[in-house]
Amino acid sequence: MRIGLAADNGNWHKGRLLAALRALGVEPVLFSLSDVAVVTRGPEPLRVPGFPEALPDGLLLRTIAGGTFEATTMRLGVLHALAAAGTVVWNAPVAIERSVDKAMTSLLIARAGLPTPDTFVFSKREAAAECVAREARPGRPIVLKPLFGSQGEGLQLIERPEDLPGEEAVSRVYYLQRYVPRTDGLWRDYRVFVCEGRTIAGMIREGDGWITNVHRGGRPLPWAMPPRAAELAERAAAAVGVDYSGVDLVEDGEGGYLVLEVNSMPAWSGLQKVTEVDIAGAVARGFLNAVRASRPPRLVAAQG
Repeated sequence: MRIGLAADNGNWHKGRLLAALRALGVEPVLFSLSDVAVVTRGPEPLRVPGFPEALPDGLLLRTIAGGTFEATTMRLGVLHALAAAGTVVWNAPVAIERSVDKAMTSLLIARAGLPTPDTFVFSKREAAAECVAREARPGRPIVLKPLFGSQGEGLQLIERPEDLPGEEAVSRVYYLQRYVPRTDGLWRDYRVFVCEGRTIAGMIREGDGWITNVHRGGRPLPWAMPPRAAELAERAAAAVGVDYSGVDLVEDGEGGYLVLEVNSMPAWSGLQKVTEVDIAGAVARGFLNAVRASRPPRLVAAQG
């Protein structure tokens, strides 16, 4: 199999995936999406480093490097072009677009009938201010999140309309989600890792403040995951269409869980510390299973 591994940043995760693929008998070609070119001269206009003769059978994607809107659009276009040509891309570009856009994720989760905190998305500050005036108050805030943010960056608690930043500061999109406090006062939520449609690991994330992401100082703790949490995470991943993902959950205060986010390029270094499951190995096996399933069976000549 001709396999590519695109990991523009994050050496720990890239190293784990590389080792997992090699352990399964595959030597992937490492490259960056930023080095892929389009040249219309010749039979194949998409030029992927390390694949001069034919496009890869599969591409395992760990991260897409940040950049301008134009650069990101081109890199997603490359993924769409690979998928259209028959390359198995994990995660698929459609799934990445759905999960990176928190508004689309919330829409899909709600359409699937899954429990999630009340969420409101507006383009105008006036509409967002009216929502805050109606839905929030001191001691009962709403969380303002960057539409394309990750790892807990840029989160704000909004209690009054005047707390809202200007439209330029939020790139003209106000993504507001009900803050769900715990009844015991702990700063805690949950990350569930889903691969090939099934839950393989989960952890508690506990912080010294309301932002619990491990990247922001949250502590990963072992979790005896209830079946209802595992099932909800699997349904959330299916609703968004991701092949592997990190699903964030929070308790609803009534014995159940709510879906916060579905991440299509999840980090798992914190989770790996508190689980015996080889997460990189599971991702590599699932990806190669998908590549093998997509390839036509070879014909064997009849004997005699």
